[in-house]
Amino acid sequence: MNRRLTQAKTYARLGPANIARVALYRLGLKSGLHPVQRLQAPVAVPPFFRASERQGDLPPANTAWNDNLLWFGWHRQSRPDGPPDWFSNPLSNAPQPDTTHDWWRISDFGAGDIKGLWELSRMDWVVAWATTTACGDAAAPERLNLWLADWAKKNPPYKGPNWKCGQEASIRVMHLVTAAWVLGQDRTPEAGLVDLLRAHLQRIAPTMSYAIGQQNNHGTSEAAALFIGGSFLVGRDPRAEAWARNGRRWLEERAANLIESDGSFSQYSVTYHRVMLDTYALAEAWRRHRGLPEFSARLRQRLAAATDWLWTMTDVETGDAPNIGANDGARLLQLTDTDYRDFRPSVQLAVALFRGADAFGPGPWNRPLSWLGVTEGKPCAAPTSQSFDDGGYHVLRKASTMAVMRYPRFRFRPSQADALHVDLWHKGINLLRDAGTFSYNVEGGAWFSGTAAHNTVEFDGHDQMPRLGRFLFGGWLKAEAVDPVLDDGAKAIAAAAYTDAHGARHHRAMTLSAGSLMCRDTISGNFEEAFLRWRLAPGEWKVEGDIVCNGSQSIAIEIDGVPVSPILSTTVESRYYQQKTEIPEVSVRVNRPATLITKVTF
Repeated sequence: MNRRLTQAKTYARLGPANIARVALYRLGLKSGLHPVQRLQAPVAVPPFFRASERQGDLPPANTAWNDNLLWFGWHRQSRPDGPPDWFSNPLSNAPQPDTTHDWWRISDFGAGDIKGLWELSRMDWVVAWATTTACGDAAAPERLNLWLADWAKKNPPYKGPNWKCGQEASIRVMHLVTAAWVLGQDRTPEAGLVDLLRAHLQRIAPTMSYAIGQQNNHGTSEAAALFIGGSFLVGRDPRAEAWARNGRRWLEERAANLIESDGSFSQYSVTYHRVMLDTYALAEAWRRHRGLPEFSARLRQRLAAATDWLWTMTDVETGDAPNIGANDGARLLQLTDTDYRDFRPSVQLAVALFRGADAFGPGPWNRPLSWLGVTEGKPCAAPTSQSFDDGGYHVLRKASTMAVMRYPRFRFRPSQADALHVDLWHKGINLLRDAGTFSYNVEGGAWFSGTAAHNTVEFDGHDQMPRLGRFLFGGWLKAEAVDPVLDDGAKAIAAAAYTDAHGARHHRAMTLSAGSLMCRDTISGNFEEAFLRWRLAPGEWKVEGDIVCNGSQSIAIEIDGVPVSPILSTTVESRYYQQKTEIPEVSVRVNRPATLITKVTF
């Protein structure tokens, strides 16, 4: 297909209103006429918090930040005696931006991956040290005030890279309010905290239209910050009620437009789904805490469905979940010291709020409920096999085994060319796995979002959809021959297919039963060469005849009924943002239409 025609069709799918929002925002900044460029605010000064005023029994504190600085849940540096360098990016060798410049004069991508620079300024440490303060750490309040004062001084309002993104400002608002809540100071906050929050809400409000145009969690995060921060500041700023009203309105609108009726979210990503769900969970918990009017029944229904979606994707034994879709290391509300890839704290909080239930029973995942005063629900049955057809996911479950197929239902822009990718989990081990994301702005980072990084078929060495930009694919695929999940008790089956712009067709049917997963791939149409890849869990995999095995786990592949010996090689994955590790991979090549059957036993 002609590239210009593909671009035109893709932009039409993005929606004229969303394109207009983004274009007007960029034009306003370029012309110097955008209201956000005229903002002014004083530098907030301490104190920001006092010693804890929390009463009653408290859960254990999050001590993860006591000795270390953390980036993306995995990279650690020893905590310095004083405040850190807020502009250090330990995961990039690129020169960092000038911190004295107005934020809109700083390039989005000129300093390596700016997310590494932003990470400390998301203020996860504020939430963690609020919990240690509440639990009796006498040194924590002084450290909190010292670090926040240094941050405010080194990041004066609207100067430097930490003011570039409205979502980053929103995350700080949510974490600062949560800290005040944990400490019992949200109704009688210190003047320094009020000034710091006011400066942030001033930054967020004028660019809300741009956030909405992104059709992703920028809009949900910024709406939540306006709602929570605005209601926090009522009586302390004349604009607070308007901020809170606008935040509530956009929370309602975003839930209706970005969350499908089956709970699927616009970003087609498990970790971004968690960010969205945590955001709404905090907004709902805050609403209850402050006795504010209820959200609409429609919002509650969408959030209940979104809760079920993430619950269904989560492995009960480890709390981990498929690494499907974009994964930039974001995680909100770190009220526990559980691992980044443990989704149980988020699911448990959302299940309690939006389902009135208890997903996992006793455990550290209940600590957010205790800190936020949310009542635990009643124990309920674990999720079963089902299809989320609005978003394009088949989930098959048998006892301690789960298989997930991703298929193309694109009402929103896809971030990865991962059609018909399959994830397999057995007894907490991710046997067949996704590559993840690694980074949005490093050499080679784009590979992770491509077809070759997924458990699917790659035709003629190209992605399933053409790339039109850093974050944009064109020629969005359409699902064909979708068979929803059917579970007869002994086995669960599901299927889907697509045909790409070149005329190559891939149909995949999978069957999960006790001890095995079978995938039947039928490839046809216009192609010269096809590669089928399976990305494996780390282990001592070896080829024995036509079988690739690792102890009790094995993979066998047939082409048109004839067993073949696959190639066993090494590839990479990124389960944490900006971290790469090697894993095994098996693959086979075919140069004609064929039916390939893969059987995984465990």
